[in-house]
Amino acid sequence: MNLKPMTSRRLFLEGASRAVAAAAVWGSVGSGLELRSAEPILRRSPSKLLLGLAAYSFRDNFIDSSHNRERQPPVDKLISILDFIDICASNHCDGVELTSYYFPKSVTPELLANIRRRTFVNGMVVSGSAVGNRFTMPKGDERDKEMAHVKRWIDHTFAMGGSHLRVFAGDRGKLSEEEARKHCVEALEECCDYAGKRGVFLGIENHGGVVAEPDGLLEIVKAVKSSWLGVNLDTGNFSTTDPYADLMRCAPYAVNVQIKSEIQPRGKSKVLADLPRLVKILKDAGYRGFVTLEYEAAEDAFTAVPRLLAELKRLLAA
Repeated sequence: MNLKPMTSRRLFLEGASRAVAAAAVWGSVGSGLELRSAEPILRRSPSKLLLGLAAYSFRDNFIDSSHNRERQPPVDKLISILDFIDICASNHCDGVELTSYYFPKSVTPELLANIRRRTFVNGMVVSGSAVGNRFTMPKGDERDKEMAHVKRWIDHTFAMGGSHLRVFAGDRGKLSEEEARKHCVEALEECCDYAGKRGVFLGIENHGGVVAEPDGLLEIVKAVKSSWLGVNLDTGNFSTTDPYADLMRCAPYAVNVQIKSEIQPRGKSKVLADLPRLVKILKDAGYRGFVTLEYEAAEDAFTAVPRLLAELKRLLAA
């Protein structure tokens, strides 16, 4: 008896079953608000890590800045957002993360188009952008302003060709932890619906407040009913007893990674991060996407960033 037709049919049916299961997780392509189970992000291939650099790494050097500089750079070290793209290209990055704080006050369509062109001709992409916001406040004018700001940067990210926007949750203020989380989930669901229609992921960062520890972060991620939300995993932001273990818990939910050169366990001073260990955590989790250096240490960025990028490039390729 020839068993090949039956075997082929069985393999086809098994493949179809897997496709149905994947569709249940990801939802229909092109829709905005999509239900998804509280599971790690489905990856279809082994880990693949791409090198990126965050504009925040040069936070003291931008001509345009929405916050005060920690130190005043010499004139020859002042840069624009377009100059930053050139720095990324000269350091062999695959992508650029363009933090919203360093754009001119008036972000024009012409500037966004020029950014898209500058990255393309240098063989890179805009891996995403990053915005400052607070979602934990109750409904009202203040939260509406925060959401409008995030939606505006979703549009900017889309115009630049990016697929990810880093967002914050916020602190609880005078609210209970439960109330603050509830407000954050509501705001994220609305913004994810808006982002999904433009093909942009929102990555909620482990950045203090109600997401200072992995339990709080994952509780919010699992509560938001959208397939356009994941974790923007910042490797330097868990000041817990064992940050590496906590990063390992959250890595399967990551849609973007910001890697820091230092780490600070609870009750201890900052120490150099174990970069090989961090990369292994990402590979073991099957993460596919950008590993973006976000440099915050004391050494001058023009000296430290090229060295760290070269080290990361070697680790990512190993």
